[in-house]
Parts: sequence; structure tokens; C-alpha cells
Amino acid sequence: MREWEHYEHTADIGIRGYGETLEEAFEAVALALFDVMVNVRKVEPKEVRELEVEAEDLEALLYLFLEELLALHEMDGLVFGNFKVKLEKTEEGYRLRARAYGELLDYVKHEPKEEVKAITYHDMRIEKLSDGRWMVQLVPDL
Repeated sequence: MREWEHYEHTADIGIRGYGETLEEAFEAVALALFDVMVNVRKVEPKEVRELEVEAEDLEALLYLFLEELLALHEMDGLVFGNFKVKLEKTEEGYRLRARAYGELLDYVKHEPKEEVKAITYHDMRIEKLSDGRWMVQLVPDL
């Protein structure tokens, strides 16, 4: 089961995702990212965007994944409220294929909050916890 939360971090806000699998943790941290910007519980799955990124390591993969989602938000005016992620190991590192489900931003319906300017590696961690779940976190630039 995936879960997400925000955590205090000096002047910014951190985002953290948990999952039974690494894929679920990536999905959860993407939800946490969009919940910084809007009320994700009010986002309906009216549009689907597919994306694919590849990287040498998991940290770079997470960065590229969230950066792609942020670019879709900025360029197409979309907000997302659900994700389906598939990860695979490749000879060069890792590949992520994802579907993002959402709709066009509606300022009344989605209750905008903060603007995320960029994805960063700041406080980025990807780890398997002692209870067997995965945890993924970082602090985006607001």
C-alpha cells in the first residue's frame, strides 16, 4: 500500500513516499509532489500521459521522472492525482515507464497551494526500510 507525506525542512517542504514496492514508493512521492501544488484528492483521471525515462541510478531516475511530471504540469497545464509506475533494470542502469492520470488545472476545484519551481537532489533518499517497505524522499525547489 502506498502512502505519502510532507515533512518540515527549514524554509521548504520535503516530500516522502512509501510503498510495498519501489514502484509504489515512486508513485507515492509523485502524489506528494502534486499535493504540494494542489489538492490531489480533487483531481479526476480525465487525461492520461505516458512517459519513459532512463538513468544510470535510481536517484537520477527519480529526478528525471518527477522533472517530466513537472514539465507536463508547466507546459500542458495538467495536474495529476494517480500514477502507475513500472521499473526495470537495464544494462545501462534503470528504465521507468509510467502513466500519469489527471486533468487540466482548475483554480477553483483543485485549490492551488505552492508553486514547485524545480526538482532537486536536495535531501534525496531512496531506501528499503526495516519493515520491508520502500521510502523515497526529496525537497523540491518552491
